[in-house]
Order: sequence, then structure tokens, then C-alpha cells
Amino acid sequence: MSDDGTGLGIQRGVGSHFSGWVNAALDWVFPPRCVGCDTVDTIWCDRCQAQLDAEPISTRTRRLPPLNALAATATHGGILQHSIHALKYADARALAVPLGDRLAVSYRLLGWTLDMIIPVPLHTTRLRERGYNQSQLIGERMAQSLSLPCFPSALTRVRSTASQVGLSRSERQQNLQDAFHADPRLISGQRILLIDDVQTTGATLQEAAHALFNVGAVAVYALTVTAARL
Repeated sequence: MSDDGTGLGIQRGVGSHFSGWVNAALDWVFPPRCVGCDTVDTIWCDRCQAQLDAEPISTRTRRLPPLNALAATATHGGILQHSIHALKYADARALAVPLGDRLAVSYRLLGWTLDMIIPVPLHTTRLRERGYNQSQLIGERMAQSLSLPCFPSALTRVRSTASQVGLSRSERQQNLQDAFHADPRLISGQRILLIDDVQTTGATLQEAAHALFNVGAVAVYALTVTAARL
């Protein structure tokens, strides 16, 4: 007997409803909690969003060769730390909007004039594990706010590196050596703004900048949401 697809459609419909019931039951037994303050029934509450909006933005810059300048909107802590953690590890992708807007405000305050935004990439292994690159989400929102082009594909992470946690500056630099590849067709002659969520020692941004300069970038600046120190 031939199958006209009706039975398959019914099975899919039942499966979809069952999945919805399971998710609803799980939310009832284990309701989501705000990553910022533990409020029940939301992963990020309005009160935490208001605190995030109220956080002052630093305009301090520093030199970290080969970068022309490096800046972060604030030190890593408090509500900003919670928001980045939620974006990276709790699938709170909506937080890329306020964080990207924060970077756009910072860029205007700094007075930089650059040609394109490039988010620091994840290696394909890490990207598959997480499902998205949080820095790309932030960078794309920032680019939209500033009407600047964003080219995530201009820089790729070609080598999977060990975790940077607990490593010294020299160990981080060695760990990241030759980790990035830049596309000269997009980079040559351009002034680049590198975007990332957090900077610790800045070694990742330095190595990414080396890859960009090696294919003809004119200037490379870097901006992150937070930094271990300003």
C-alpha cells in the first residue's frame, strides 16, 4: 500500500505536541531563572537589563602592539560579567543586542573611524559545541547600529587551542601562535575593528591582529565589552 504522507504528517504533529508538553512540564518543574539575579521564569529580567543599561562606559584606551589601540567598555565584573556569561553559556542570545549597542556607543565616544568590524572567531569545534559565536552576534548588532560592514568570514580560527584559563601571558601567546588566518581579499588596505566579549591579557587580540597585518591591514583596533583591567 502506498503512503500518501498523511500518516507521516499525523506522526509529526503528535511528536511536535508531545515535545511541547515535555518542555512545558520541564519549565514547570525546573523554571528558568535569571542569570543575573536568580528571578524565576526568565533567563534575563527587566531589572538586570536596567542595571546593564545604567553601567557607565569607559573611554580609556591603551597600546598593545601590534594593535593601534585597545579599549573595553568596563572592567569584567558585576552585571556585565553576568550578561556575558548568560550570552555565552546559557543561550541568552538576545543579550547580544544590548551588548552590541553598548559597543556602538563606546565606538562613538572613542572617536575612532574604521572601515569594517571583524569579530574574533571560534574554532569550528567550539562553534559546533556552542551553536553560535557570541562575539559575532555582538559584532553584527554593533555593525547594524553603526551602519558599518561586518565580515565574520574575513578571519578564521584555523587551529583549535587549549583553554587560556590559568595561563600566563607568554603561555597564552604561545598557545595562540598561528591560530588565525585572514583573507587578504577583504583585509588588504583596510582599517579594522576587532570585536570580542572579554579581554584578559589581550593575547588573543594580539595574535588576531598579527594575522590581519600579515595580509595588508592598514590599522587594527580592538574593542571588547569587558576587560580584566582597563
